[in-house]
Amino acid sequence: MNGFTEALRQEVMRQRLRVSVVEPGTVDTEFVTRSRDEIRASLDQQPAGMEMLRPEDIADTVAFVVTRDRRVSVNEVLVRASEQTW
Repeated sequence: MNGFTEALRQEVMRQRLRVSVVEPGTVDTEFVTRSRDEIRASLDQQPAGMEMLRPEDIADTVAFVVTRDRRVSVNEVLVRASEQTW
């Protein structure tokens, strides 16, 4: 995904379009309850009591990326819960 977004960024930058990728860590969403058994099992191995990101944390990140001045391009952002180790 990062390679694709970088290629796209280089292709459209002359039109003053910005391309960014936001990589969220573990977010507390319904994804967990609607996932396949093997995904749920791996998520259950997370550290007990870890406070996961909330959807609004990711929304805040996207808002940050898109509200930068035109001279600024935020190409990639990795957002993880403070206690996340993977």
